Amino acid sequence: MKRVLLVIIGLFAISLSSLMAQGKFTGYMFGDYYFNVARDASYPTLANTQPSAAMPGTAAMQAFQFRRIYFAYDNDISETFTSRFRLEADQAANASNGKIGVFVKDAYLRWKNVFSGSDLFFGIQPPPAYEVSEAAWGYRSLEKTIMDLRGVVSSRDFGLAMRGKLTNDGMFNYWVMIGNNSANSPAGATHKYFRYYGHIQVKPTTNLQATLYADFRDAADVTNASGSKVGNGTVTTALFVGYAEPFVFNFNVEAFMASQSNAYTPPGGSLGSKSGLGYSVFGTYFIMPELGVVARYDGYDPNTNSNSKGDLRNYILAGLTWKVDKNVQIMPNVLYETYETPTTPGAKSIDPSITARLTLYYIFL
Repeated sequence: MKRVLLVIIGLFAISLSSLMAQGKFTGYMFGDYYFNVARDASYPTLANTQPSAAMPGTAAMQAFQFRRIYFAYDNDISETFTSRFRLEADQAANASNGKIGVFVKDAYLRWKNVFSGSDLFFGIQPPPAYEVSEAAWGYRSLEKTIMDLRGVVSSRDFGLAMRGKLTNDGMFNYWVMIGNNSANSPAGATHKYFRYYGHIQVKPTTNLQATLYADFRDAADVTNASGSKVGNGTVTTALFVGYAEPFVFNFNVEAFMASQSNAYTPPGGSLGSKSGLGYSVFGTYFIMPELGVVARYDGYDPNTNSNSKGDLRNYILAGLTWKVDKNVQIMPNVLYETYETPTTPGAKSIDPSITARLTLYYIFL
């Protein structure tokens, strides 16, 4: 039995060594100690409100947590084809037994230079929505960017994408994609409503960049008051502009609007569009290369109709980032979210949510 076990271990070690020689493993984790300084007494079941971005739990709730654990394998199949397979352990995606769940985050094949200056991607992959702004933000370990945070566009989709240069100097770049609009989940046997994405990136200098983004999310028709079938698709547009002086400072602005046809009926009105609006201003100032100040402000209104009140959010994040090692960062930070007072009869004002955190981010592979 021992010999069999040793043989199995040896074969596994040889296989792992062979894989590492062919490709590259990467892995990182981020988590926190957090303490909820303040919460409304009725949190987390605040009436007439959209979901909060605040940390879970009532006032004085405290815990240690891992928010993300990534493990990826990248392999150059040939000079033309590469692949990525990434797993994520996410405590928001609990397994059936209540423990931290693991799921496939990325699984795609890349065909390089399928056309001159353009690559083709197939599989589970990031859409063009905010990968550029997330890279400019640089602190996914602290928070998602606004469209991801508010669930406007998922961070992953299963589909086919093309991205590359529009000009040889790289000033103008493009990215288009068609996907299931099912995030990391299977579309299902009856799913037929795709999402169509695209962005144009402009980089006039090495320090300045901008992206113009749009997508259309198809959906099944809905029935209006007269009994007719009408469209229910959503158009999302976004603009990002960022400027950076490496290891000195960076300043960025991102804004989006998402308009869904025939998704809202105001009191006494007829079925009409529902438009959500969000904007985010964020940046970092480096006191020294290893130490910086991070700040961000988000405003978010999921329904801008004048008859819809009580769902607007203001979200502030502020903290320090200390790079104690090239692969380890310690980030004390504070989260502050305020809530618009609902106008419905009997509704009360909602106290802000305040959370203090000590966040740890490290690369282990």
